[in-house]
Amino acid sequence: MRILIDIGHPGHVHLFKNFTKQMQKKGHEFLFTCRQKEFEIELLNAEGFPFKSFGSKFNTTIGKLFGLLKFDFLSVIQGLRFKPDVFMSHGSPYASHAAAVLQKPHISLEDSGNWEQMKLYLPFTGAVLTPDVLFEDLGTKQIRYRSYHELAYLHPNYFRPKGDAATILKLRSDEKYVILRFVSWNASHDKGHGGISDGEKSKIIDYLSGRYRVFITSEGKLPEAYRPYQIKIAPEQMHEVLAGAEFFVGEGATMAAESGVLGIPAIYINSIRRAYNEDQEKYGLVFNFQSEEGVFEKIQELEATKDFKKTFRDRREKLLADKIDVTALMVWFVENYPESKTIMMENPDYQYNFK
Repeated sequence: MRILIDIGHPGHVHLFKNFTKQMQKKGHEFLFTCRQKEFEIELLNAEGFPFKSFGSKFNTTIGKLFGLLKFDFLSVIQGLRFKPDVFMSHGSPYASHAAAVLQKPHISLEDSGNWEQMKLYLPFTGAVLTPDVLFEDLGTKQIRYRSYHELAYLHPNYFRPKGDAATILKLRSDEKYVILRFVSWNASHDKGHGGISDGEKSKIIDYLSGRYRVFITSEGKLPEAYRPYQIKIAPEQMHEVLAGAEFFVGEGATMAAESGVLGIPAIYINSIRRAYNEDQEKYGLVFNFQSEEGVFEKIQELEATKDFKKTFRDRREKLLADKIDVTALMVWFVENYPESKTIMMENPDYQYNFK
């Protein structure tokens, strides 16, 4: 089987990497397509996956419309060259449109629920795999599973920290640190939304830097005042570093969820609600704020938690016991598609074969 996967975000490389490795062992062939946004190309190179970059993304409304035409065209051309049996993506309009033109199935994963994007790809998609907690009802194409995208790559079946975060960050072995994440607010779904104000960022950084080493990861260029805190590591090392942090504070939903499944408490500040982040709050792992009000107090509350490490390690174990191995589900679903879609529609509990 030949599979073309379109990547729209660095997190998508992680989402599909273990699936790809498992499938490659079975003899399946892959090609990735992408645009340069943040670290997509670096991550694809680090994994050794074959890929084709279509260049930079566009940030303006007019640019996005032009980009839709450009990247649709390039996706079709790449499809003609690679001749995939199936297209896959995390909600990519380009992959779905190319699949339709070439009369091939498109299987999507979705956990964000951005309707402006889903309207572009759903009509051309055969099946959409989503966490069971997703707010949106996507109709008869939706296959809900009991897990999160982040467990496709941070499940202990695939990821176990080596414990070398201090070496990567050049810290003393006993030196504690925290991770902060700021987003650029350029995505189409970011319009009208917000996170942490500059004033609150300064307050949080000033407080934390007096108690921990502070490392900031950012989608966009950091202001001069924050640059001494900018993390400088290879992107493929981020999860190792995240796993050793005391806690996470930021505007990025994905990194908040990654922290949660690693047992690292996360404070997510963003007016955009994410179902998977809110589900993790039920386990006491992610704490969601739609504005910055109360964030500073939550940081201090976390610091006062009794038996800090054990408390959050136990909460993580409870979460893992409730969730399935997403990668194992994906391998079975794609290899047996479209029969697998029928099986999951008729018997959703079949997914528990992939614990």
